[in-house]
Amino acid sequence: MKKSLVLIASPLLMLLAGCSESPKPAAEQKKKEPEKAPEPVTGRSAFQQMFITARNWSPDAVGLRVQSIRLDDVKDEPGKSGAWQAVFVSTSRGRARSYTYSVIEGPGNLHKGVFAGPEEGYREGGQAQPFPIAALRVDSNEAYETALNKGKGNEYSKKNPGMPITYLLEKTSRFPNPAWRVIWGESVGTSNFSVYIDASTGNYLQTMR
Repeated sequence: MKKSLVLIASPLLMLLAGCSESPKPAAEQKKKEPEKAPEPVTGRSAFQQMFITARNWSPDAVGLRVQSIRLDDVKDEPGKSGAWQAVFVSTSRGRARSYTYSVIEGPGNLHKGVFAGPEEGYREGGQAQPFPIAALRVDSNEAYETALNKGKGNEYSKKNPGMPITYLLEKTSRFPNPAWRVIWGESVGTSNFSVYIDASTGNYLQTMR
């Protein structure tokens, strides 16, 4: 009789012991998802973020220049970059101010999100002319595709694989609207191939060699 009581009691004790264990928090039960790698953004997207901050600096702020910044820790995608720099001007104040937008904390004064640089003096009459945000209707990724297909960028890329691409947006006397310059190389000075695309209409404008 005693033996059968022991046999009955054993599974009962095991059941009670199991119930007494506190359940693990859901956060511990779920496996931690790997942190998503930072993704590059288009020039228009970054410009719009910087424009919001620039308007707080000066309500009449307009764009003067936008340029991509390559980052070693963020892989570039067609028409996209990990960081961008824009220069805005206030004609009423005669001042200019540069801003950066980055998807990560970078070297030097490059910080995640929008970061304002120092003010500088500005006078009209330079090569680059101010343009309103409404004039920027074509994004850098669209400009890249047009440069490939209509500006002979495909041919140049095949002959020069792996070359970095830089994006520069300016309005100059060369064209009536602001234009994207898709540059094969680190800068205008070191490149021997670039393509202009109208940033308002998306039309192919000119190939520079």
